[in-house]
Amino acid sequence: MPRGIAVVLTALLAVAGCGSSGEEPAWCTLRGTTYTFEAEQTASAATIAAVGRALSVPERGVTIALATALQESRLRNLPYGDRDSQGLFQQRPSQGWGTPEQVTDPRYAATAFYEALLELPDWEQLRLTDAAQAVQRSAFPEAYQQWEDEAQALATVLGGQVAGLSCTAPGAAPVLPRDQRLTALVALAEADLSAVLLTTTDSIVHWAAGDQPWILPTWLVAHSELLGVAAVAHDGQRWTPDSGWTTDPTVRADEVLGLLS
Repeated sequence: MPRGIAVVLTALLAVAGCGSSGEEPAWCTLRGTTYTFEAEQTASAATIAAVGRALSVPERGVTIALATALQESRLRNLPYGDRDSQGLFQQRPSQGWGTPEQVTDPRYAATAFYEALLELPDWEQLRLTDAAQAVQRSAFPEAYQQWEDEAQALATVLGGQVAGLSCTAPGAAPVLPRDQRLTALVALAEADLSAVLLTTTDSIVHWAAGDQPWILPTWLVAHSELLGVAAVAHDGQRWTPDSGWTTDPTVRADEVLGLLS
């Protein structure tokens, strides 16, 4: 990723979740469940799922990765932890996971986790907590199991469930200018999803293809607070932070539309 875009992303991440005092955080919900997540957690989960897809990891592997990150960091990219543990997966540079800068890069951290998981013989037949523990070598080997249902629900939604994710926004004005956020959005979509987006001054268009056309709309909603996304539309459905998903028969099935505030 070009350095200029990386700087913008760093600035966005630095202020994510930092609004005015007393301001309500943005919350995201999974369709058909009672699970809720703050916007930062949802964006982290979307990145973990996207890396898994890029590596052709089955949904079971994505579920294991999400459960591991839920246990280790509650899906937050922490710059601290036990001893020298850092990042979403609390990976330790001293144990060969990478430099501090690498293990706090969500894409690097997720890739490292998946690569270690895929090296395990018959990992798909293991209990979730046993597979996670074989990678993490935690002092609490059974702790990952408690997150299986939640992680499975996340993996299903982020894998392209129709209108499966909805987020509310606190209403704070975006911190960075629209053009910088648009540039960051395009770069992130390419990095996470290999999606090529057409842009105007305040919007993106993507021609949906393949057998999972809802992955990009879901990804946009997951990053709505971070990037100041004001609306997403696809296949007869439109999302806004105020109304969630509503019916809009004017939106075509072969397009994904996104509008930045």
